[in-house]
Amino acid sequence: MPATKKVALAFSGGLDTTVCVPLLKEKYGFDEVIGVTVDVGQPEAEFAEARETANALGVEHFVVDAREEFAELCLESVTANAIYQGYPLGTALARPVIAEAILDVALEEDCNALAHGCTGKGNDQLRFEAVWRDSPLDVIAPVRELGLTREWENEYAAEQGLPVEGGSEGRYSIDSNLWSRSIEGSELEDPSTIPEDDIYEWTDNPGGVESELVEITFENGTPAAVDGEALGPVELIEGLNALAGAHGVGRTDMMEDRMLGLKVRENYEHPAATVLLTAHEALEGLVLTREQREFKQQVDQQWAWKAYQGLIDAPLMKALEGFVDATQERVTGTVTVKLEGGHCRAVARESEFAVYSESAASFDEGTVTGSITQEDATGVAKYHGFQSRLANSKVSPDADDAETESTETPEKPH
Repeated sequence: MPATKKVALAFSGGLDTTVCVPLLKEKYGFDEVIGVTVDVGQPEAEFAEARETANALGVEHFVVDAREEFAELCLESVTANAIYQGYPLGTALARPVIAEAILDVALEEDCNALAHGCTGKGNDQLRFEAVWRDSPLDVIAPVRELGLTREWENEYAAEQGLPVEGGSEGRYSIDSNLWSRSIEGSELEDPSTIPEDDIYEWTDNPGGVESELVEITFENGTPAAVDGEALGPVELIEGLNALAGAHGVGRTDMMEDRMLGLKVRENYEHPAATVLLTAHEALEGLVLTREQREFKQQVDQQWAWKAYQGLIDAPLMKALEGFVDATQERVTGTVTVKLEGGHCRAVARESEFAVYSESAASFDEGTVTGSITQEDATGVAKYHGFQSRLANSKVSPDADDAETESTETPEKPH
């Protein structure tokens, strides 16, 4: 008898992945579909939905706990100040972690292929497949390859009696993990629409509570403690999400440029990420030199772009991380941030590696440092801007001609 043809499906229990189960059998000829759900900090209700749907479909279901691995990657992204077009990366960081976990299960279960329910218009198809196409397994994308629409999926689900309630994910497409919560779709697709408050779950309306000071401790660039309490990556992120979210910190409403060139309207919540990125950048400002900070901005931007693409294992990333790691050797210390009215700002920072001298910077000190005095800056001031002053003192040839013409006495008419 021929071997069983088996496929591992990235499974959420929502409309797209539910519809994919019978289609993988009918259209692609698979004998068995297994569902794999990866835990990167989603709400428990999502796992319950996945389990119930998998059971109703008769699909063997695997749940992989990848929270620690994902949390560590999120904190690593802080060392690179990873922001894409103004928001902290969340979904982009989660997808490679999820893809790797699904691949591991597929290989252990002797699957022939991997499948996802992503559309052909989004970023996630590329992030999943960047990981999967490095494996010996085939990659299947039913929604993209069959050109499925949500309307068709709803009709098909009804015809087949599939365990979905008309695509009951709600009005919006929502993706949650430890680091961020994204909300898109429905009326939010119109950039002129002002979102209702009910789209937010992690962040309260700003201004509802009194301001609060929070101290973040870093060790070699990595967040390690909150208000002096050492915490593991998952606990640290979850705690700051609740703490900063109560102050309305961490909302982003933006027009995002996807990898395929489409521009989409996205709304995000990311309280912990906002606090940690704000604090980390403030500490770097204290301990890094100007040259390090300026060059690192370029490195950080490239790191964030590769991470947005889901290419966290790209050779370039390894090279970028080498520079980032070198700069983080002295990014150890504490930063106090103030949470107030939906905003987070650094108000104090301290480190034994501070590239700072209070006596040198003080207006009350005549001597800058060592044998250097204020008067020594006179020579620098004379040279500063010298070339610009010299260039501005020269009159261009055209200007000379114009001046000559304007001063000539006009010839009297005969």
